[in-house]
Amino acid sequence: MATAFNNRSFWVNLAIVIGLTFLIIFGVLQMLGLITKHGEYLTVPSVTSRNTAEAIKLLESKGFDVTILDSVYVDSANRGTVLKQFPEANSTVKVNRSVLLTVNRVTLPLVDMPSLQGKSLNYAVEILKRSHLVLGDTSFKPDFMLGSVLEQRFKGSAISSGAKLTWGSSIDLIIGGGLADKRIPVPSLLGLTYSEGKALLDAEGISVGALIPDPGIRDTLNSFIYKQNPGRFTDDDRHQLMYIQSGQLIDLWISPVMKSPKDSTENPQ
Repeated sequence: MATAFNNRSFWVNLAIVIGLTFLIIFGVLQMLGLITKHGEYLTVPSVTSRNTAEAIKLLESKGFDVTILDSVYVDSANRGTVLKQFPEANSTVKVNRSVLLTVNRVTLPLVDMPSLQGKSLNYAVEILKRSHLVLGDTSFKPDFMLGSVLEQRFKGSAISSGAKLTWGSSIDLIIGGGLADKRIPVPSLLGLTYSEGKALLDAEGISVGALIPDPGIRDTLNSFIYKQNPGRFTDDDRHQLMYIQSGQLIDLWISPVMKSPKDSTENPQ
């Protein structure tokens, strides 16, 4: 009798232990479900084209975590707005799901200035477009490189390749216009400063060839021109004018102090 009673007590205790174990496991699973909101789903709202800060606020108010996946620049979209979202709008996802955003930059990025000298105008425009720059003013200068870029300028100053510019900056180009058939008298530059002489040559479409400075020059622009080749008059007749075509070159000699020409007829009054 005692053995039968003990066996029955064992099985009763075992059943109680198993029942309690199942109850504990069930309770833990229920608590986990409440904590993780298992079985609850949300619909992702559309935030594309919205201001980034407003989009994040809206998503977080709906129970989503937000992560900025990438920041790029697209000139056709408003700056500081959402370009893409994942999951896409109207997708059904679990609560606490992260929404990944690709946003348009607020500040304009910097790009490198390409090298355009020697390129044809059409090719230069294509390079500017690929570099996210735009063509500004174009001007033509007499030069044998007809239709090719002679200079690239930004806000009135020459700019070298590799310089950093804001995306969308405007670049001005000086294009070779070929050599004109019209001959013009060689201008007299003697006694002028280099900056004055170069301005005069630029107005006539003539370029400086060799520039030969005297020793001790520190300020080239304010140095004085005391010799030029070709000169204003022929060597054998001081009253016979020399002629030159636009696009040709004149060599200049400059000095830090004013020098009188050796032959006064070289620069007659």
